[in-house]
Amino acid sequence: MDEQLALLTRGVVELHQEDELRDRLAQGRPLRVKAGFDPTRPDLHVGHTVLMQKMRQFQELGHQVIFLIGDFTAMVGDPTGQNEMRPRLTPEDVSTAATTYKEQAFKILDEGDTVVRYNSEWLGKMPLTEVIGLAAKRTVARTLERRDFRDRFEQQKDIYIHELLYPLLQAYDSVALEADIELGGTDQLFNLMVGRDLMSRYDLRPQIVMTTPILEGTDARIEDGAIVGKKMSKSADNYIGLTDPPLEMFRKCMQVGDDVIWRFFELLSSRSNEEIQTLRRAGDALASKSAFAFEMVERYHSTDHAKSAQSTFRATYMNDGAPDDTPEVELEASGDALLLSKALSGAKLVSSTSEGRRMIEQGGVEVDGERVRDGKFVLDRGGRYLVRVGSKRRRFCYVRVAR
Repeated sequence: MDEQLALLTRGVVELHQEDELRDRLAQGRPLRVKAGFDPTRPDLHVGHTVLMQKMRQFQELGHQVIFLIGDFTAMVGDPTGQNEMRPRLTPEDVSTAATTYKEQAFKILDEGDTVVRYNSEWLGKMPLTEVIGLAAKRTVARTLERRDFRDRFEQQKDIYIHELLYPLLQAYDSVALEADIELGGTDQLFNLMVGRDLMSRYDLRPQIVMTTPILEGTDARIEDGAIVGKKMSKSADNYIGLTDPPLEMFRKCMQVGDDVIWRFFELLSSRSNEEIQTLRRAGDALASKSAFAFEMVERYHSTDHAKSAQSTFRATYMNDGAPDDTPEVELEASGDALLLSKALSGAKLVSSTSEGRRMIEQGGVEVDGERVRDGKFVLDRGGRYLVRVGSKRRRFCYVRVAR
């Protein structure tokens, strides 16, 4: 029991209530563990999988995992964290994203042991009389306790009626599925607790609520003993995508800070607590990050891809070599030579010549293994050069200057 609780609560932020979880585990029956996903975007990164990894842990302990696709609620629109109404999605948008969600979810979950449900099965068939009855089980005052609703109300910004219904609709999913446990991100705590409250109003045993953290990006750092940094997202360019090529995925994992990597282990790794502590006690941050990177590439690609990415990373990024797939471009010179800053822009290693010049002067560019700091450095006509930009996120290109 203690071992199960230690694993299931690892990385959990909120747990309502631990004594109830212990009681239900002690009954020895498989628990119905529900997690809902509104398919609002087709592309996922590992930050999205923190919740799925927790589902997998329940699954491996013999519990029934329900992967709930909120195709109905996605079209209503979750107002969580929104300062104004979220744009409404079309059925086509939702269908496309739902297909991708399932494909990527089964990289983590055991497809054969996962129950997939859609909340349109019950919400889409609910008559208006039942909707009104559902709405009657929650007051406006209690609903306005949500921070985003309260802030908008106090700022006299619009709150639409369908937004007030969203927490109730999501909560009703737990009633329909008679969930023992509902999992969600920390930003979903209010909605999950509404589900816990609503179940008792339908004479059902209230679900246990567990929330998992929002994962920070690869650029996070430790300050005063706490992790700081933006959450993982594509817009912040600090993400590890599920569909990233193996070497790129491996490289991004290796970018994570030596101290921060343990949070990634805690939230994403399938290793036991004991295995993680053994790695930590060894004190070899590089080896630990390599082990984490290998696990991620193996999970989302294959063991062979993981071995290849690890080998290529060591040869390229630790021994200053160039990857086998390094691109090559031919550029025209003006006169007898080509400014290196222009070559960087022409090879699309930087966005502009001025950015290239800044990177050179800041020591972020190497030519044939030698660091260049002269913003006026030139490449001679007819030469072929291996150019490298960046340090942690190295980009390579062979540049041939036309004769």
